[in-house]
Amino acid sequence: MALKKSVSELVAAAEARIERLTPEQARALLDDPDVRFVDIRDVRELKREGTVPGALHAPRGMLEFWVDPDSPYHKADFASGQRFVLFCALGHRSALATAQLMDMGFGPVCDIEGGFEAWRGAGGKIEEKS
Repeated sequence: MALKKSVSELVAAAEARIERLTPEQARALLDDPDVRFVDIRDVRELKREGTVPGALHAPRGMLEFWVDPDSPYHKADFASGQRFVLFCALGHRSALATAQLMDMGFGPVCDIEGGFEAWRGAGGKIEEKS
C-alpha cells in the first residue's frame, strides 16, 4: 500500500507553518518566567541524555490529551498562559506536535529547530534525569 504522504512530507509541511527557534534563540528564553520548555521525548531518552533545565515532560503520545482542557487527562501546566517551546531529539516530532497543537487552537507554541541535539550542540544547559 502506497502512502498518500510520507513522514518527510508531513514534517516539511509542519515546519513550513510553525515558528521555529534556533537553539540560540531558545537559550535566551531559558530563564524567562513567561516561557515553558516542553520535552516530548520518551522517558528513556530523558534518562539517557538529560533535558533542558526545568522542562516539563509531556510524552508525545499524551500531549494533545494533556493540553485539552476538556480531556480527563488535562494537565493544569498547559493552562498557564505561558509561551510553550517544544522539543524532541532532532526537531521532527516537535514540529509535528507544534503543528497539531496549533490546529487545536493552543498557543503560543513553537519548537526548537534541530531539537535537543541542536540544543546540546549549541552549549545549552542540561539537567540530568534519573
